[in-house]
Amino acid sequence: MAPHAEEPLPDTGVDLIQHDGKEYGDWRDQFHKEGCAIVKGVITPERAEYYKRKQIEWLQSFNLGFDPNDESTWTADHLPVSFKGGMYFSYASTHEKFVWEARTEPKVIDAFSKLWGTEELIVSFDGMNITLPRQKDLSWSPWPHTDQSPHRKGMQCVQGLLNYQPNGENDGGLILMKGSSKLFDEFFRETREQDNHVDKPPEEEDFRDLFIFKESDVKWFQDHGCKLEKINLEPGDLVLWDSRTMHYACFPQGERIRHVQYVCMTPRKFAKQEDLDLKAELFNTWQGTTHWPHCNIRKQGPPLRDGKVDPLDRSEPLEKPEITDRLLQLAAVKAY
Repeated sequence: MAPHAEEPLPDTGVDLIQHDGKEYGDWRDQFHKEGCAIVKGVITPERAEYYKRKQIEWLQSFNLGFDPNDESTWTADHLPVSFKGGMYFSYASTHEKFVWEARTEPKVIDAFSKLWGTEELIVSFDGMNITLPRQKDLSWSPWPHTDQSPHRKGMQCVQGLLNYQPNGENDGGLILMKGSSKLFDEFFRETREQDNHVDKPPEEEDFRDLFIFKESDVKWFQDHGCKLEKINLEPGDLVLWDSRTMHYACFPQGERIRHVQYVCMTPRKFAKQEDLDLKAELFNTWQGTTHWPHCNIRKQGPPLRDGKVDPLDRSEPLEKPEITDRLLQLAAVKAY
């Protein structure tokens, strides 16, 4: 991190990573240029295969008849409740042992440490993505969005996903509008209305850090030199992006199930004490949060099936994580 006279503060419109143009000779150069980067091979293919297996076992643990080898069971009534047909945040899943194992992979932590210039990080209690191709009862549509509110200016958060499954052009994956983070503040100088999308949050949840773009907005960014690009990955790759980057998940069209763990880390020093306290409370009660580690700490709420709380909801993970000092520091339960 470049030296500077005064530490930037969250939500002041100042980039929280101060970059003076220095070149690092690694993926950080791409991140600072385009607002996103791929960190290759942060876990081995064998570890990726392990996490894939654990994700499938988790789906099967609800005893709803899901069979990864039988497409007739690839329907909502054979699966726990998800968002957008494969994003799982409920059932205490964000604290499963294998989820915490992924967050605490040494090279995952190292990537965020290099970017932020500190090892004193906290992590979001974020979900996983297990998206089945050709799910017959699923209505899906693209939803280009950012996970940073227009009210927050400057580079405030870095999101990431750890990929477990090979994905090419026909597979599920991440679509990023490269370079859009650099134009975020300019775009929102004007008052913008969200797309009236099925996934649009209620108006009263204004600071939810989700903004869904209209087609005309997508064209605005393209007209300003940005490119919407499908990011193809190998097992073990980690993708990082500035939260101001327009992005969305690409639904799988090929044969492969999509397997991903979302991971986001920011320095602990950016969090207010009340947010640290709430984060610790959510950890101790096995609840998930948003993508944001240091602010916008809020409960995800229970899974709803047919408008009612799913009777299969869980108050604790199937396999609890191994509690270590490093895990408790990342969870904001223990100070550095």
